[in-house]
Amino acid sequence: MTSLELKIPPPLVALLFALFMWLASWLVPPVEAPFGVRLGVAIVLVIAGVGLGLAGVVSFRRVRTTINPTTPAATSSLVSSGIYRFTRNPMYVGLALYLLAWAVLLSNVLSLLFVPVFVGYINRFQINPEERSLMALFGAEYTAYKAAVRRWL
Repeated sequence: MTSLELKIPPPLVALLFALFMWLASWLVPPVEAPFGVRLGVAIVLVIAGVGLGLAGVVSFRRVRTTINPTTPAATSSLVSSGIYRFTRNPMYVGLALYLLAWAVLLSNVLSLLFVPVFVGYINRFQINPEERSLMALFGAEYTAYKAAVRRWL
């Protein structure tokens, strides 16, 4: 299954999952919840996702390293400041929050199940290969960083 590693950009993966969630929402009746409440919760989740994602991009830009998730070997610096003091993958956490917001808006339990599947996919086909590259590039420094900061939250 290594043929999928680092091949599909994570934002595209998230869009595909959002489509699957929407399609799945037609299979099971929605949970009865007022639209205003669902919308409010979804907006809060999206704002949190945008904040995390932008914080990650800003941290990468500050040290002038690549944000291209398909080429981790092109990384020029190990980023461990800013939002990266709290999570090793703020941009992926942001994408997961967008999908969670979408599930809340859809008000559908089946759609919600796609969020942990997305996390599993990103762990296996994106983060694990990225971590192998970062380990090769930064060795003990990256090992220490991994020990100090959680992968997600």
